[in-house]
Amino acid sequence: MPDVTTIDTDIVSTITIQNPADGSTVGEVDCDTPSAVEAAVAAAAEAQADWEALGAEERARLLCLIADGLAEAADELAELNRQETGKTLEDSHGGIAAAIGTIRQYAELGPVHRGHSLRGDRLAADYTRHRAHGVAAIITPWNDPVAIAMGLISAALISGNTVVHKPSERCPHLGLRLGQICEEVLPDGVMSTVSGGQSVGRVLVGNEEVSLCAHVGSSSAGLDIHLRGAAHGAHVIRENGGNDPLIVDSGVDPQWAAQQAALGSFANAGQICTSVERIFVHRDISEDFVSALVAEAERVNGEHAPQPLVDRNHRRTVHSLVSESVNAGAQALTGGQVPDGPGAHYPATVLLGCRPGMPVIDQEVFGPVAPVCIAEDFEEALGLARSGSFGLAATVLTSDMGHTLDAVDRLRVGTVKINEVFGGAPGGSAEPRGESGSGFGFGPELLDEMSTTSVVHIAPAGGQRR
Repeated sequence: MPDVTTIDTDIVSTITIQNPADGSTVGEVDCDTPSAVEAAVAAAAEAQADWEALGAEERARLLCLIADGLAEAADELAELNRQETGKTLEDSHGGIAAAIGTIRQYAELGPVHRGHSLRGDRLAADYTRHRAHGVAAIITPWNDPVAIAMGLISAALISGNTVVHKPSERCPHLGLRLGQICEEVLPDGVMSTVSGGQSVGRVLVGNEEVSLCAHVGSSSAGLDIHLRGAAHGAHVIRENGGNDPLIVDSGVDPQWAAQQAALGSFANAGQICTSVERIFVHRDISEDFVSALVAEAERVNGEHAPQPLVDRNHRRTVHSLVSESVNAGAQALTGGQVPDGPGAHYPATVLLGCRPGMPVIDQEVFGPVAPVCIAEDFEEALGLARSGSFGLAATVLTSDMGHTLDAVDRLRVGTVKINEVFGGAPGGSAEPRGESGSGFGFGPELLDEMSTTSVVHIAPAGGQRR
């Protein structure tokens, strides 16, 4: 996700949250002081050995109790999410359901997270053994705050790590309630939540007792976390910004392709890590595709007030990128204007005549904006999709198997999706590239990231051989 104004807790001591739908005040949360963050890390460090010694089966049992707690509090959590981030209740419940499923998945995977037997001398034993890193600092975003947080937290816990979680300062009430549900189940010190902005995150990541950092958020924040964590030897995994392309090939139904493009660009007001950020459509179907995409955007705008962006600061960022691109020659076919009234609403927007060099093509907008570039052929579209410094995901809509295989081979991204902008089998794990981060962030492979691996060699005493 892109950078938006963060709260500097060196300056303010409380966070005030306004509902992005109507501007009403949700409430205030006190920011944690550096000493409070240090105390949370110290408690986690003290609890870690006993937590790991419980064994994976007992840790899995406690994770299942956390999943039960989330299910019982689902309505409350969904309402907090709606009030703090503007996410719809339906999507909020979907994120909670995904979190519960992920917790139970790691409760099953953790106890069977195996090492390997190695072939060595016939009288020796050689194998690998997984151990916890220690204290994990987990920093999570606001756009899917329950599912993302619980995926990382549950993988860290089942692996024997203790956790200090800093949720986004844009949904602190939700983050604290989520932490409370976890802490009611877990032994003292195993899990704690700290509140605040960039300053709190820096204190947390910079603590030398933190040996694992996991972050989902902007690329600039991710780089800062990486450098601060690596400075004292912490292992860092991060999923950061994306500028995900969508290629629309000739030979596909333009109406269907427009529906896919609209879903990818406008779902959750474009505030999904793998939202469609730039569209490259084959000239042969471009006219019908663009007309259908405009109709989809107008349907989104006309059925109800568009879902708000997370706050007005972010809306200013989105609108600035759109305005700069229009000034550079892009044409707003629909949307592109800040609506009157309270809140942080922004309409579904379709821009035509976009090209590399425009902000909506080169940067992650993270809003309900569909920038369209017309390509002369598939090769040009693929070349444009390959450009840039991000490498999170990409989608290709095509009926040509050769183009499919070419795209899979040449797109340097963590996830390649063919003929569906969202979806995938459970347990899939992707490794982003470039400014989009590093390390596996989901699936069974995340347990490898959350663990250290030792190779063990046991030989007979005294050098005995037979």
